[in-house]
Amino acid sequence: MAGGGERPRSPPGGLLGMVAVVVAGLGALSGGTEGGRGRAAAMEQHSVDLIEKNYVYGDIKHEVGVYVKVFTNSPFLVCMDLARSQEEVIDPKYLWIGPDGKNLEGRTYVNLTETGKLMVMGFKEFMSGAYTCTLSHKIIETTTQEEREMFEAYKFMVYAYREADHTYQVFVRFTTKECELAANSQFFEELKRILNIIISDLTCHIIESSYKCHSVRIPKQGLLHELFVSFQVNPFAPGWEEVCHQVPYDCEDATNMRVQEARDRIGEFFSKQTYALKHEFQTVPTIHYVDNSFSVTHIDSCRPGFGKNDITHKNCASCCVVCDPGTYSPNNEVTCQICTRPRVKKYGARSC
Repeated sequence: MAGGGERPRSPPGGLLGMVAVVVAGLGALSGGTEGGRGRAAAMEQHSVDLIEKNYVYGDIKHEVGVYVKVFTNSPFLVCMDLARSQEEVIDPKYLWIGPDGKNLEGRTYVNLTETGKLMVMGFKEFMSGAYTCTLSHKIIETTTQEEREMFEAYKFMVYAYREADHTYQVFVRFTTKECELAANSQFFEELKRILNIIISDLTCHIIESSYKCHSVRIPKQGLLHELFVSFQVNPFAPGWEEVCHQVPYDCEDATNMRVQEARDRIGEFFSKQTYALKHEFQTVPTIHYVDNSFSVTHIDSCRPGFGKNDITHKNCASCCVVCDPGTYSPNNEVTCQICTRPRVKKYGARSC
């Protein structure tokens, strides 16, 4: 057995799937007779303790889905259901089989305890798949002392996931003298340059930038000409990979924090334009910011080999989950594509 206690520290991100699993498991056990409802109520009292102990219990009737953030440790997978764990079990034996169909005992990347709990450590894409455990135990008749051996099988579908990478789509408007004004394009280029300077230390940059000029009729002001500017604030400026090397394990959290800071700086920049127009200019510039026109929405993207599916992975709908065998993702889109020639038999494929 792999050594160690049963409660090592694990990053909170690794618990995302576990909480959903525990709650779903309790719901599935709540129906039935009055006795069943009473037992379910008792188990609900244990739910908080179970989450704190980082355990996910099996279900003899259904496979249990578990989501583990890449490079973190999985929760402990328990080779019995919640009800069984509250009862006496005589001479229990446990056999854990991994996604490759082989016995997990002795593997260096697992912590397998003497009470049948399994933790997969430093979880990576290829570790995704079905983890099955067979529990054998004895039942001894009280009157005759006759022994019967019982077998129960539990299946866990364990998936690697990453946090989605965030990019922010920004829309903003400027009033201009006329749409054919040569200064419009010069202004647009200067605006991009300034914004890139503001966020350059965050290894973020402006991408997918464009503008169009439209005539806008505004009540009490007549017909005005406005530049409709759009761009994206992206966290992958040159040098971002070097910054990530300074972050242990994976750096989605770091890049998302940086791009959020970049978004906030740009929002502050535009909010100051209104103040400057009112207090710092005696004559309004030919091209100037339209008050309150700044708006922003976030766009998710996934790393290659990962995608989103809120139907298949509803308990981790916001996650970028590893692509299933037979699917792949070659880029930073949010969906795994079906391979027309299903030669892909591994999780996390980047090509077909």
